[in-house]
Amino acid sequence: MSNYQKRTKDELARRVAQDIHDGAYVNLGIGMPTQVANHIPEGREVILQSENGILGMGPAPAAGKEDYDLINAGKQPVTLLAGGAFFHHADSFAMMRGGHLDICVLGAFQVSAKGDLANWSTGEPGAIPAVGGAMDLAIGAKQTWVMMDLLTKKGESKIVQECTYPLTGIGCVKRIYTDLATLACTPDGLELIDAVEGLEHAELEKLVGLPIRKAA
Repeated sequence: MSNYQKRTKDELARRVAQDIHDGAYVNLGIGMPTQVANHIPEGREVILQSENGILGMGPAPAAGKEDYDLINAGKQPVTLLAGGAFFHHADSFAMMRGGHLDICVLGAFQVSAKGDLANWSTGEPGAIPAVGGAMDLAIGAKQTWVMMDLLTKKGESKIVQECTYPLTGIGCVKRIYTDLATLACTPDGLELIDAVEGLEHAELEKLVGLPIRKAA
């Protein structure tokens, strides 16, 4: 058994932020992805969009400085960078659907090896479906990245051969950032970008239950 440490939520957010290119327009989904805003590398201009109608969103405010009239789609208080703007929800969805976002970062219940995304319902009786703008983002953004824990609380992989939950989008996910590894979804299946130190390739494949190609 390998000896490795999972990425913390902050480490995972920092890992995602590291790959966002300068000048990118990016939507951060509700939940874990919102933390990416706190880890944009210094000196890099990234324009963050929130589906409730913000462009130029900054990191979370300092304690005591919260303005609850300025919140993200997850109802968390945020800051606005110089030049930032807020506007009607419909205009925000026009941005999302019109191909104006370079990247969206979403959470997920499942992602298939070919990039199918399921993130709005588990389909279980009594589950509250909450698709929000996920379908619009998954298809409207130029790249869809997923940020999630690799395994469920039961120890099952969230990366699967075929999604069993209701789909959000088909073949839309380009990258999967998890607490154990970063993977690319390609037409030929999963490709390893990086893994936490000490996690052997064979063990990662065992955890996921699927073959993972090493990047050339």
